Amino acid sequence: MQPIPRYDGYIFDLDGTIYLGDMLLPGAAELLHTLRQEGRRITFLSNNPTKTRQQYAARLQRLGIVAEEHEIITSAAVMVEWLLAHAPGAPLFVVGEAPLIGELEAAGFPLSKRPGEIAFVVASFDRTFTYRKLQIAFDAIRAGARLVATNPDRFCPVPGGGEPDAAAIIAAIEACTDTRCEVIVGKPSPIMARTVTNLIGLPPARCIIVGDRLMTDIAMGVTAGMDTALVLTGDSQRADVERSPYRPTYILERIDELLGSS
Repeated sequence: MQPIPRYDGYIFDLDGTIYLGDMLLPGAAELLHTLRQEGRRITFLSNNPTKTRQQYAARLQRLGIVAEEHEIITSAAVMVEWLLAHAPGAPLFVVGEAPLIGELEAAGFPLSKRPGEIAFVVASFDRTFTYRKLQIAFDAIRAGARLVATNPDRFCPVPGGGEPDAAAIIAAIEACTDTRCEVIVGKPSPIMARTVTNLIGLPPARCIIVGDRLMTDIAMGVTAGMDTALVLTGDSQRADVERSPYRPTYILERIDELLGSS
Protein backbone atom coordinates (compact mmCIF):
# COMPACT_ATOMS: atom_id res chain seq x y z
CA MET A 1 0.00 0.00 0.00
CA GLN A 2 1.30 3.44 -0.92
CA PRO A 3 2.06 5.93 1.89
CA ILE A 4 -0.98 7.91 3.01
CA PRO A 5 -0.63 11.70 2.84
CA ARG A 6 -2.77 14.14 4.80
CA TYR A 7 -5.83 15.59 3.08
CA ASP A 8 -7.50 18.94 3.64
CA GLY A 9 -10.93 17.31 3.95
CA TYR A 10 -12.02 14.00 5.48
CA ILE A 11 -15.46 12.50 4.84
CA PHE A 12 -16.28 9.65 7.20
CA ASP A 13 -19.03 7.09 6.97
CA LEU A 14 -20.43 6.24 10.41
CA ASP A 15 -21.94 2.73 10.75
CA GLY A 16 -19.16 0.16 10.38
CA THR A 17 -16.47 2.84 10.04
CA ILE A 18 -16.44 5.04 13.17
CA TYR A 19 -18.59 2.76 15.32
CA LEU A 20 -20.54 -0.47 15.25
CA GLY A 21 -23.68 -0.41 17.35
CA ASP A 22 -22.74 1.35 20.58
CA MET A 23 -19.06 0.44 20.29
CA LEU A 24 -16.47 2.91 19.03
CA LEU A 25 -14.18 1.11 16.58
CA PRO A 26 -10.45 0.87 17.39
CA GLY A 27 -8.41 3.93 16.48
CA ALA A 28 -11.36 6.18 15.59
CA ALA A 29 -11.07 8.52 18.58
CA GLU A 30 -7.31 8.98 18.18
CA LEU A 31 -7.61 9.63 14.44
CA LEU A 32 -10.36 12.22 14.75
CA HIS A 33 -8.61 13.99 17.64
CA THR A 34 -5.41 14.29 15.61
CA LEU A 35 -7.19 15.56 12.52
CA ARG A 36 -9.06 18.16 14.59
CA GLN A 37 -5.79 19.35 16.12
CA GLU A 38 -4.29 19.72 12.65
CA GLY A 39 -7.24 21.81 11.47
CA ARG A 40 -8.50 19.36 8.86
CA ARG A 41 -12.11 19.73 7.72
CA ILE A 42 -14.30 16.81 8.77
CA THR A 43 -17.74 15.70 7.65
CA PHE A 44 -19.70 12.66 8.78
CA LEU A 45 -21.96 10.89 6.32
CA SER A 46 -24.64 8.24 6.79
CA ASN A 47 -27.08 6.55 4.47
CA ASN A 48 -29.10 5.47 7.51
CA PRO A 49 -32.22 7.68 7.73
CA THR A 50 -33.51 6.29 11.03
CA LYS A 51 -31.78 8.96 13.13
CA THR A 52 -31.69 12.74 12.81
CA ARG A 53 -28.46 14.71 12.49
CA GLN A 54 -28.96 15.86 16.06
CA GLN A 55 -29.21 12.24 17.21
CA TYR A 56 -26.07 11.29 15.29
CA ALA A 57 -24.15 14.20 16.83
CA ALA A 58 -25.32 13.20 20.30
CA ARG A 59 -24.30 9.59 19.70
CA LEU A 60 -20.82 10.59 18.58
CA GLN A 61 -20.45 12.87 21.58
CA ARG A 62 -21.48 10.04 23.94
CA LEU A 63 -18.72 7.96 22.37
CA GLY A 64 -16.19 10.72 23.04
CA ILE A 65 -16.07 12.14 19.49
CA VAL A 66 -16.26 15.89 18.92
CA ALA A 67 -19.06 16.43 16.37
CA GLU A 68 -21.57 19.16 15.60
CA GLU A 69 -24.93 18.72 13.92
CA HIS A 70 -23.91 20.90 10.95
CA GLU A 71 -21.01 18.50 10.20
CA ILE A 72 -23.36 15.56 9.60
CA ILE A 73 -25.17 14.63 6.39
CA THR A 74 -27.79 11.88 6.25
CA SER A 75 -29.74 10.45 3.35
CA ALA A 76 -32.89 11.82 5.03
CA ALA A 77 -31.49 15.36 4.98
CA VAL A 78 -30.47 14.99 1.33
CA MET A 79 -33.95 13.69 0.46
CA VAL A 80 -35.49 16.77 2.07
CA GLU A 81 -33.10 19.01 0.12
CA TRP A 82 -33.85 17.22 -3.18
CA LEU A 83 -37.61 17.36 -2.75
CA LEU A 84 -37.47 21.06 -1.79
CA ALA A 85 -35.57 21.74 -5.00
CA HIS A 86 -37.76 19.63 -7.29
CA ALA A 87 -41.24 19.47 -5.74
CA PRO A 88 -41.70 21.82 -2.78
CA GLY A 89 -44.91 21.12 -0.89
CA ALA A 90 -45.70 17.93 -2.82
CA PRO A 91 -47.91 15.42 -0.95
CA LEU A 92 -45.91 12.36 0.11
CA PHE A 93 -46.42 8.85 1.34
CA VAL A 94 -43.36 7.78 3.32
CA VAL A 95 -42.40 4.15 3.77
CA GLY A 96 -39.96 4.99 6.54
CA GLU A 97 -39.48 5.64 10.22
CA ALA A 98 -40.29 8.60 12.45
CA PRO A 99 -37.01 10.61 12.05
CA LEU A 100 -37.39 10.75 8.24
CA ILE A 101 -41.10 11.54 8.49
CA GLY A 102 -40.37 14.30 11.01
CA GLU A 103 -37.73 15.94 8.80
CA LEU A 104 -40.08 15.92 5.80
CA GLU A 105 -42.97 17.35 7.80
CA ALA A 106 -40.71 20.04 9.27
CA ALA A 107 -39.77 21.04 5.71
CA GLY A 108 -43.43 21.61 4.88
CA PHE A 109 -44.36 18.41 3.05
CA PRO A 110 -47.91 17.18 3.68
CA LEU A 111 -48.32 13.44 4.21
CA SER A 112 -51.19 11.46 2.74
CA LYS A 113 -52.49 7.90 2.57
CA ARG A 114 -54.94 8.71 -0.23
CA PRO A 115 -53.47 7.32 -3.47
CA GLY A 116 -54.95 10.01 -5.72
CA GLU A 117 -53.37 12.80 -3.64
CA ILE A 118 -49.85 11.38 -3.35
CA ALA A 119 -47.21 12.86 -5.68
CA PHE A 120 -44.21 10.88 -4.38
CA VAL A 121 -43.76 7.61 -2.56
CA VAL A 122 -40.56 7.89 -0.50
CA ALA A 123 -39.03 4.46 0.19
CA SER A 124 -36.55 4.08 3.01
CA PHE A 125 -35.11 1.85 5.73
CA ASP A 126 -38.26 0.91 7.64
CA ARG A 127 -38.32 -1.59 10.50
CA THR A 128 -42.07 -0.94 10.81
CA PHE A 129 -42.81 -2.04 7.22
CA THR A 130 -46.21 -3.68 6.82
CA TYR A 131 -48.39 -5.04 4.04
CA ARG A 132 -50.67 -2.04 4.55
CA LYS A 133 -47.80 0.33 3.72
CA LEU A 134 -47.00 -1.71 0.62
CA GLN A 135 -50.65 -1.54 -0.45
CA ILE A 136 -50.75 2.26 -0.13
CA ALA A 137 -47.50 2.61 -2.08
CA PHE A 138 -48.84 0.23 -4.73
CA ASP A 139 -52.11 2.15 -5.11
CA ALA A 140 -50.36 5.54 -5.16
CA ILE A 141 -47.90 4.56 -7.89
CA ARG A 142 -50.66 3.03 -10.00
CA ALA A 143 -52.47 6.35 -9.61
CA GLY A 144 -49.44 8.27 -10.92
CA ALA A 145 -47.13 8.87 -7.93
CA ARG A 146 -43.37 8.75 -8.49
CA LEU A 147 -41.09 6.44 -6.51
CA VAL A 148 -37.94 7.89 -4.91
CA ALA A 149 -35.73 6.55 -2.12
CA THR A 150 -33.29 7.62 0.53
CA ASN A 151 -30.57 4.97 0.12
CA PRO A 152 -29.74 1.76 -1.77
CA ASP A 153 -28.18 -0.27 1.08
CA ARG A 154 -29.00 -3.98 1.20
CA PHE A 155 -28.51 -4.19 4.96
CA CYS A 156 -27.50 -2.08 7.92
CA PRO A 157 -24.58 -3.53 9.93
CA VAL A 158 -25.24 -4.23 13.59
CA PRO A 159 -23.16 -6.18 16.12
CA GLY A 160 -23.34 -9.84 15.19
CA GLY A 161 -24.98 -9.34 11.80
CA GLY A 162 -27.27 -6.91 10.02
CA GLU A 163 -30.82 -5.65 9.45
CA PRO A 164 -32.53 -5.57 6.02
CA ASP A 165 -32.27 -2.00 4.74
CA ALA A 166 -33.94 0.23 2.15
CA ALA A 167 -33.03 -1.97 -0.83
CA ALA A 168 -35.52 -4.54 0.44
CA ILE A 169 -38.30 -1.94 0.66
CA ILE A 170 -37.49 -0.55 -2.80
CA ALA A 171 -37.47 -4.05 -4.29
CA ALA A 172 -40.87 -4.90 -2.80
CA ILE A 173 -42.48 -1.76 -4.21
CA GLU A 174 -40.81 -2.16 -7.60
CA ALA A 175 -41.83 -5.82 -7.83
CA CYS A 176 -45.55 -5.25 -7.31
CA THR A 177 -45.82 -2.04 -9.36
CA ASP A 178 -43.58 -3.09 -12.27
CA THR A 179 -41.83 0.27 -12.03
CA ARG A 180 -38.35 1.50 -11.17
CA CYS A 181 -37.24 3.88 -8.47
CA GLU A 182 -36.47 7.19 -10.23
CA VAL A 183 -34.03 8.72 -7.76
CA ILE A 184 -32.01 7.36 -4.83
CA VAL A 185 -30.33 10.31 -3.09
CA GLY A 186 -27.96 8.47 -0.73
CA LYS A 187 -24.47 7.16 -1.42
CA PRO A 188 -23.22 6.56 -4.09
CA SER A 189 -25.51 9.12 -5.72
CA PRO A 190 -23.89 12.24 -7.21
CA ILE A 191 -26.69 14.11 -5.41
CA MET A 192 -25.14 13.22 -2.06
CA ALA A 193 -21.61 13.78 -3.40
CA ARG A 194 -22.52 17.36 -4.36
CA THR A 195 -24.08 17.95 -0.95
CA VAL A 196 -20.91 16.74 0.76
CA THR A 197 -18.48 18.83 -1.29
CA ASN A 198 -20.68 21.90 -0.84
CA LEU A 199 -20.69 21.39 2.93
CA ILE A 200 -16.98 20.71 3.31
CA GLY A 201 -16.11 23.62 1.00
CA LEU A 202 -13.24 21.89 -0.81
CA PRO A 203 -12.74 20.46 -4.31
CA PRO A 204 -12.95 16.64 -4.49
CA ALA A 205 -9.23 16.29 -5.25
CA ARG A 206 -8.37 17.67 -1.78
CA CYS A 207 -10.68 15.24 0.04
CA ILE A 208 -10.75 11.58 1.00
CA ILE A 209 -13.83 9.53 1.79
CA VAL A 210 -13.45 6.74 4.34
CA GLY A 211 -15.99 3.94 4.61
CA ASP A 212 -16.65 0.22 4.92
CA ARG A 213 -18.70 -0.36 1.75
CA LEU A 214 -17.32 -0.66 -1.76
CA MET A 215 -20.63 -0.09 -3.55
CA THR A 216 -21.64 3.03 -1.61
CA ASP A 217 -18.74 4.82 0.11
CA ILE A 218 -15.97 3.86 -2.30
CA ALA A 219 -18.17 4.07 -5.40
CA MET A 220 -19.26 7.61 -4.51
CA GLY A 221 -15.71 8.74 -3.87
CA VAL A 222 -14.37 7.25 -7.10
CA THR A 223 -17.10 8.74 -9.28
CA ALA A 224 -16.79 12.13 -7.54
CA GLY A 225 -13.03 12.30 -8.10
CA MET A 226 -11.96 11.78 -4.47
CA ASP A 227 -9.34 9.46 -3.04
CA THR A 228 -10.91 6.69 -1.00
CA ALA A 229 -10.07 4.43 1.95
CA LEU A 230 -11.86 1.15 2.58
CA VAL A 231 -11.75 0.19 6.24
CA LEU A 232 -12.27 -3.53 6.89
CA THR A 233 -14.44 -3.13 10.00
CA GLY A 234 -17.86 -3.36 8.38
CA ASP A 235 -19.42 -4.73 5.20
CA SER A 236 -16.75 -5.12 2.49
CA GLN A 237 -13.64 -7.24 2.95
CA ARG A 238 -10.33 -7.47 1.13
CA ALA A 239 -11.50 -10.33 -1.12
CA ASP A 240 -14.44 -8.21 -2.30
CA VAL A 241 -12.10 -5.62 -3.82
CA GLU A 242 -11.00 -8.01 -6.60
CA ARG A 243 -14.62 -8.46 -7.69
CA SER A 244 -15.55 -4.78 -7.49
CA PRO A 245 -15.44 -2.23 -10.31
CA TYR A 246 -14.51 0.36 -7.67
CA ARG A 247 -10.96 0.15 -6.33
CA PRO A 248 -10.15 2.08 -3.15
CA THR A 249 -6.99 4.16 -3.03
CA TYR A 250 -6.18 2.57 0.35
CA ILE A 251 -7.33 -0.53 2.25
CA LEU A 252 -7.13 -0.27 6.05
CA GLU A 253 -7.37 -2.89 8.78
CA ARG A 254 -7.89 -0.06 11.29
CA ILE A 255 -9.06 3.46 10.61
CA ASP A 256 -6.11 5.05 12.41
CA GLU A 257 -3.81 3.70 9.70
CA LEU A 258 -4.74 6.97 7.98
CA LEU A 259 -2.19 8.55 10.34
CA GLY A 260 0.61 6.50 8.82
CA SER A 261 2.44 9.54 7.44
CA SER A 262 2.05 13.29 7.37
